[in-house]
Amino acid sequence: MNEVNLAKWGIINPTKVYHNLAVARLTEKALERGEGVLSETGALTVMTGKYTGRSPEDRYVVDTPAIHDEIAWGKINVPMTAEKFDKILTRVATYLQNREVFVFDGFAGADPKYRRSIRVINELASQNMFMHDLLIRPTAEEFDSFSEDFTVICAPGCKCIPELDGVHSEAAICVNFEKKVVVIAGSQYAGEMKKSVFSVMNFLLPADGVLPMHCSANIGKDGDTAVFFGLSGTGKTTLSADPNRMLIGDDEHGWSDNGVFNIEGGCYAKCINLSKENEPFIWNAIRFGALVENVTIDENGVYDFNDGSVTENTRVGYPVDYIPNAAIPGVGGIPKTVIFLTADAFGVLPPVSKLSKEAAMYHFVTGYTAKLAGTERGVTEPQATFSTCFGAPFLPRPASKYAEMLGEKIEKYGTNVYLVNTGWAGGPAGKGGNRMKLPYTRAMVTAALNGDLEKAEFVSDPIFNVQVPTSCPGVPSEVLIPRDMWQDKAAYDEQAKKLAAMFVKNFSKYEGMDAKIVAAGPKAE
Repeated sequence: MNEVNLAKWGIINPTKVYHNLAVARLTEKALERGEGVLSETGALTVMTGKYTGRSPEDRYVVDTPAIHDEIAWGKINVPMTAEKFDKILTRVATYLQNREVFVFDGFAGADPKYRRSIRVINELASQNMFMHDLLIRPTAEEFDSFSEDFTVICAPGCKCIPELDGVHSEAAICVNFEKKVVVIAGSQYAGEMKKSVFSVMNFLLPADGVLPMHCSANIGKDGDTAVFFGLSGTGKTTLSADPNRMLIGDDEHGWSDNGVFNIEGGCYAKCINLSKENEPFIWNAIRFGALVENVTIDENGVYDFNDGSVTENTRVGYPVDYIPNAAIPGVGGIPKTVIFLTADAFGVLPPVSKLSKEAAMYHFVTGYTAKLAGTERGVTEPQATFSTCFGAPFLPRPASKYAEMLGEKIEKYGTNVYLVNTGWAGGPAGKGGNRMKLPYTRAMVTAALNGDLEKAEFVSDPIFNVQVPTSCPGVPSEVLIPRDMWQDKAAYDEQAKKLAAMFVKNFSKYEGMDAKIVAAGPKAE
C-alpha cells in the first residue's frame, strides 16, 4: 500500500496513522474513543455539536493568481489570502500532532475518464467512516497505486480564533485550488467535507467539458436516464430512490458526452420524520456501516426520527450499494428527462409543469425553492430563496458557465424538462398550506418519466408562464391547478403575483441574458 505523507501538510509525529481501515475497525475506534453510540440497527450515531448544518459564512476560497480570473468572487466564494490560509493550515497541522489520525483514499467520479483521487485526513474515526461511505471506494489494486489529486484535512476539535485568524468564527472551511487541498476546522458536520469535494469537482469538471450537477439520477428498465435537480430537502434522495428504477446517485453528478456519472459512492439523506412506509430504502439503509448525525436515540438504541429538537437537519450517510437497486458503477446514458425540484413555501407554483428550453434555462438559473429549517445554521422556518443552478453555494465558477453548458446539452439531446413542486398547496407554509403528498409527487414524476404527461392536455399558467397538465395518472385533477386548491382565490392571485415579482427581481441581476430566456419567466404584472 502506498505511503501516507502527512509531513507535506505539516502534520508531524501523530501518535498513530490509521490508513484505509475497514468499516468495522472504524466503528470500533469511534466507539472506543467515545465519538458516538450504536443504534439497535447497528448504525453509528453521533452528535455534531454546535454545527448541525453547513456554515456558508465560514467558507473561503484561497485567492491566488493562477485561479483569480476563474472564480466568481462574492458572498459565496469569499476570498482568503494565501498567507491567511497557511496560518490556518499550520494551526490545524499543529493540533493534529501527537494525536491519532485517520486517512481514507477514495475517488470522486464513477467514470474513470473524469474521476479525481481524493485523500481524506481526519481527526475523528466517525468522520473518516463517513467519507469511506460517501466517496467511491477503490479496489485493492487501486489502493496500491493511489496518488491523490486533492486532499481534505478535517479537524473539528481545532477551533479558529477569529481575531487572530481573520475569519468569521471558530469554524473555517478553506478551499485552496492551487495547493489542491481543503482544510476544515471547528465544524464536525460531515456535510462540510462532502460539499467541499463537490465544490472542487464543480471547478475541475467544466474544463473537461463535463457539466457538474447538484442532482440525483436514476435509470429505467429500458435504459432511460433521468436527473433530478434540487436543493437539500426538495426530495432528490426520496424521489430518485424509485423501486422501479436503478439509482445512479442521490446528490452529485457529471454530464459528459458519454452520459451521466455519479460523483459519489454514497448517499447523505435527511432523516427528519423518516418512516419505513414512505421511504423504505433510506430506512433500511440505516444499519451497520452507516453514520447517523443528530438523531435522538434512547438508552435501547431506538431512534426518534420525528424529534427535531437537536436540528431539523438530521442526516444519515451510507454507501450507495445499501440501496438494493443501485446502479454499480454509478453511470448512465444521456438524460431523456430532467426534473427541477422545488419546495414552494408560498403554495402557489403548479405541482408539475413542462418547460420549454428557454423556460428550462430560466428556472435553472433561478433555482427557486424554500430554504428548509435546519439545512443551514440560523434558519428555523421555511424561507423563499433563489440558488443559481440549484447549487450556488458549491459553484466556484460564474453561474453563466454552468447554465450555458446545460442549455447546450438540452438542445443537443432534445431532453424533456419538467418543474415539479414538492412544497405546499392550498396556502403558504404555516398559514393554511399543506405539503404536497408524496404519493402524488411520485405519480407525477413517474408520468413525466414514462411519457404519460406528454399525452395530457396542457394549459398555460398566466402568472408563472409554464405549461400545466390538466390530468395525470394517480393524481386528482384539482391538485394539478394550484389556484383550485385555495379557498380564497383572490389571496392566491395576490400570493402568486408576489412570488412572480420575486422571480423577476432576482433574474434582473443576470446581465446579458438572452431576451427569449427572460421572456420565458414568470410575469409580475
